[in-house]
Amino acid sequence: MGRKKRPLYGVVATDSRNARDGRFIEDLGRYNPLSEPAEVALKEDRVLYWLGQGAQPSDTVRSILSKQGLMLAFQMTCKGAETEAIEEAVRAHRARHSEIARSAAKTTVRDRQSEALEAETKAAAAAEAEAAKARQLAEQKAKEAADAARKEAEAKVEAEREAATAAAKDEQVARNEEQTAADSAEEPAESADATEKPAES
Repeated sequence: MGRKKRPLYGVVATDSRNARDGRFIEDLGRYNPLSEPAEVALKEDRVLYWLGQGAQPSDTVRSILSKQGLMLAFQMTCKGAETEAIEEAVRAHRARHSEIARSAAKTTVRDRQSEALEAETKAAAAAEAEAAKARQLAEQKAKEAADAARKEAEAKVEAEREAATAAAKDEQVARNEEQTAADSAEEPAESADATEKPAES
């Protein structure tokens, strides 16, 4: 079925003596291998019915039925398992198979291009983040160096101020001492003048 380069397969119950594309007894579903993952639409109850009637699936159809869990369901039915147990086992089988199919899915050229573009974008983002981190580190080091230079300049100015204050204080002390010495030298002369004046009168 389908068209050129777009095949679509029908799953049918037919007499083995009929041609592949000849008459069939019942249409049981469709199989589309081109979708990702492959799409399978089957009439499960009718498939199980024909398997119970002794139908022998071809190798391809057996593979499809096995992946869908229908062969497992048929075997469990033959062994007399309960319906709930069969449904649970089929669900677990399909979940496991779908996980395997997703991990082994075919990648197209577009998918590979998308993956390469995504990897390139991530690499560019990582490089930009690294450059931003380096710039931030350099700015932080420059700021720390500027702070250290400013603190050193402030400490130098403070030391010069303290030295100037100390020098001024020493100078003031020396000046006071000189003034005190000068005052002390003048006091005996005044006393001598005071003692001579009563003798004249």
